[in-house]
Amino acid sequence: NSDPNDDPQYMTYDTVKGGDYLVDQDAAELLSMKSGEIVRIMESWGTLFNRQPDGRVAVRYFGGQTYPRTRFVGDKTGMALLHALFQRVSGLNIDFYNEWFALDLIRNDKKIVGLVAMEMKSMEPTFFKTKAVVMATGGMGMLYAHSTNAYINTGDGYGMALRAGAALKDPEFVQFHPTALYPSDILISEAARGEGAILKNNKGERFMTKYAPKKLDLAPRDIVSRSIITEVKEGRGFPGGYVGLDLTHLGEEYIKERLALAYEAALNFAGVDATKEPIPVRPAQHYYMGGIDVDITGTNYDLIGLFAAGEAACVSVHGANRLGSNSLLETLVFGRETGKTVVKFLSSAKESSESLDKEAEKIVDEAYSFTKSESGVHFGVVLNKLRETMWENIGIFRDENGMKTGLSEIIKLREMAKNMYVTDKSKTYNTEFFNALELRNMLDLALVIANAAINRTESRGAHYRTDYPERDDKNWLKHTIAYLRGNTVEIGYKPVKITKWQPEARVY
Repeated sequence: NSDPNDDPQYMTYDTVKGGDYLVDQDAAELLSMKSGEIVRIMESWGTLFNRQPDGRVAVRYFGGQTYPRTRFVGDKTGMALLHALFQRVSGLNIDFYNEWFALDLIRNDKKIVGLVAMEMKSMEPTFFKTKAVVMATGGMGMLYAHSTNAYINTGDGYGMALRAGAALKDPEFVQFHPTALYPSDILISEAARGEGAILKNNKGERFMTKYAPKKLDLAPRDIVSRSIITEVKEGRGFPGGYVGLDLTHLGEEYIKERLALAYEAALNFAGVDATKEPIPVRPAQHYYMGGIDVDITGTNYDLIGLFAAGEAACVSVHGANRLGSNSLLETLVFGRETGKTVVKFLSSAKESSESLDKEAEKIVDEAYSFTKSESGVHFGVVLNKLRETMWENIGIFRDENGMKTGLSEIIKLREMAKNMYVTDKSKTYNTEFFNALELRNMLDLALVIANAAINRTESRGAHYRTDYPERDDKNWLKHTIAYLRGNTVEIGYKPVKITKWQPEARVY
């Protein structure tokens, strides 16, 4: 029910080109082939997708698409999918440990055999013995001063995986969404531009005509983000450093029906009536293309019994830049693939018989020692400095000097964190303690990102270097594979899986 000329092959091509040819093409093919089936399943489970007048599921354009193929629920599709899935599983025989905080994975030789988690209410640690662990821990937006992400997105899964000895793939690739509401950084969905909203500078010009003459405002996110920053830097932005996203020509009724969330957010958090004036927007961190190194079955390459899916994983179906709407699709398609893999794995997996209580105790001791200082520096100071550093030095535009400054700052902050305290000493719901442990994960991840970004001497997708502005397929058409060994980052490489699309110039 999309464009009759559309085809999964076109979708694969758009995904591969959108990801600047760092996409594993077998993964992109799988995503495209399964997408229609996944939409039908989610609909049969109760997701109320928007409809065309003839009753078929409606589609809209998102950035980098040859044909419109994004299914949607207004401009809050993710929430609708989440609720449908949660309702579906709450009737099944699954135990939820809500309000628990996972500290670390436990490995025995090459196997993940369990994890230690704390009930936040009582601060009681518990050792969970496992045959398999699936990391579905989402993103890491809180590493950046400006992010569209929820406060819970602190990269905990990446930190746990790194400390257990698993690799992150392509950790240097961080996506910035071009349209976050100014100044609060709330996401204004790409749905707005999909419905015809236009980006304008302070002269009222549609500036994307310069940067992406064919795709305009619906060019891929990395290109649009850089275009906005360029306009602002060259003095064509508004005071404070934003541009306008103009919806006014769409009409009040249409805006309130199809873009309700954007309209409400602009009104409540920027005091702007989007039916009458442009919404103030600027780029903010949005998504992490990097992640735990897995194949298309969700299986980690380093540790037996470790799996990952969604934003926590790097398959890599997004390469150097994710196309809009491919992440919700990825969570569903690869979530299901990974689930099937785990079921197969469990049929022959055995539980570890050795006693690992000592390892479990050590993990709890390390957590407390990380927050135990009485004096020194408050964890909030370290956190804010880290977020500013990542934004300023390892952000949308990158260069060697800036990134090296950022890296030395991260190393300083990791030292500083050794004498870090939390003021709350309570033994019930000590959220400050857990926030400090989230910071530990953030510092581990930041070190890996900075090292990998300095190491990749080219520009590709979201990794844009002013000192190496060209893509270099001869030297860099390969995945970064990064390990954290204490305070050092070890970097290796893996070839990109190419099935039929050879790299070409990425123009829109």
